[in-house]
Amino acid sequence: MNQTIYDAVIIGGGPSGATAATDLALAGHSVLLVERGGRIKPCGGAIPPRLLADFDIPQHLLVAKARSARMIAPSGRAVDMPVGEIGYVGLVDREKFDEWLRERARHSGAERLTATFEKIERDDNAHPIVTFRRSRGGPIESVRARVVIGADGARSAVAKQCLPGAERIPCVFAYHEIIKSPERNSENFDASRCDVYYQGRLSPDFYAWVFPHGETASIGVGSANKGFSLRGAIATMRDDLGLERCETLRREGAPIPLKPLKRWDNGADVIVAGDAAGIVAPASGEGIYYAMVGGRVVADAASAFLKTGQASQLRTARKRFMKEHGTVFWVLGMMQYFWYSSDKRRERFVTMCDDKDVQELTWQAYMHKKLVRAKPMAHVKIFIKDTAHLLGLRPATR
Repeated sequence: MNQTIYDAVIIGGGPSGATAATDLALAGHSVLLVERGGRIKPCGGAIPPRLLADFDIPQHLLVAKARSARMIAPSGRAVDMPVGEIGYVGLVDREKFDEWLRERARHSGAERLTATFEKIERDDNAHPIVTFRRSRGGPIESVRARVVIGADGARSAVAKQCLPGAERIPCVFAYHEIIKSPERNSENFDASRCDVYYQGRLSPDFYAWVFPHGETASIGVGSANKGFSLRGAIATMRDDLGLERCETLRREGAPIPLKPLKRWDNGADVIVAGDAAGIVAPASGEGIYYAMVGGRVVADAASAFLKTGQASQLRTARKRFMKEHGTVFWVLGMMQYFWYSSDKRRERFVTMCDDKDVQELTWQAYMHKKLVRAKPMAHVKIFIKDTAHLLGLRPATR
C-alpha cells in the first residue's frame, strides 16, 4: 500500500501548530496540518505588541486594546496598573485568531486536514505512520511523515505516546464564558481594562479574570483543585459584577500546563510544541506568545533535522526556548508558589502591585518578554519590598 509521505505532519492547529506549519511550508517543506476542529481553547486572549511584530500579525485581528490592568485583592481592594506610554495589551478572539493562523499556513503551502489524530504507528519502513479519522466512527486513514510535530495541547496524545513522563505534567484547569459586553462601562467592567481577581473564593490556587473583547468579553477562572467548581465561581463573579444578564455566547474549558516538559523530542522523529510542551507562563497563564515562539523554534529544529538527517537537531528547540525564556518561567513559577497559596499572601501581592517600580518593570517585562536589566536599583528595591511583604514586615493594605 502506497502512502503519502510528508516532510512534516503537525497534529494541532492552534497558534503553535499553525506557526510551525507556516514556517516549515515557507522553508520549502511539504506539510500536513491536522486539526480536529470544533474546539476553542478557554483563553483571555491577551497578547503583547511584540507578538504582532515578531509574527507579522495584522492589527485587524485585535478585537480590543487594554490600556490598564486592575488587580483585585481578597478584601476587594483594587489596584490599577496603567500601561502608560510603552504600549497596550492586545486582545484577540481565539476562534477568529486561530483560524486566521491556520489559513495563513494554508496560503503558505501547508495542506489542511480536519480530522482526529489516533496514534503513531511504525513498521519496517523508515518513516512513522500517522493515523487519523475524518469523522467519529469513520475509517482510519494514514500518512507517513519524516517528522511528526505534536501541537495538540495539554494532555497531548502525541506526547503521551512518545515522551515518557508527559502524562504527569502539572496543569491548571481553566474555564471561561464568552458573553456579550455590557453596553456601557462601569466600575465593574471597562472595555479598555483587564481585571484580574486574586481571591480564594473564586480560585483557591490561581486567579479569575474579566478580559474585554470588544463586543464580547471573556469571564474565566483557573484552578488545579479538582474539587473546586469553576462554573460555580463564574456564576458568582457574574452575579457580583452585575453581568449575569449578559447573553452567554460560548462556554469552554480545558487544562493549561504550567511547567515545560524536560524533553520535547523522542530522539528520532517526533517533537512537541506549545501547550503539548508545557510552555505556558506560570502565575500569569499567558500562552499565546509562548506557543508561537515554541512553534517557531520547533519548526527551525525540524527543518534542520529534515535537511541533515541528524535527530540531535530536534533537541535544539527546547534549548533555544529555555535560554531565552527559562529564567522568566522560573521567576513566575516562584511567584505563583509563594503569592497564590493563601488569601493573606494574595492581599500582600496586590498591595505590592501598587508600587510604581513594580508596575513599570512588570509592563516592560510583559511587552519585551524578558527580565528588564536597564534599572538594576529598581530590581533591588523590588526584591527588598517583596521580601518584606512575604515575611509580613509591611502592612497588607495602605
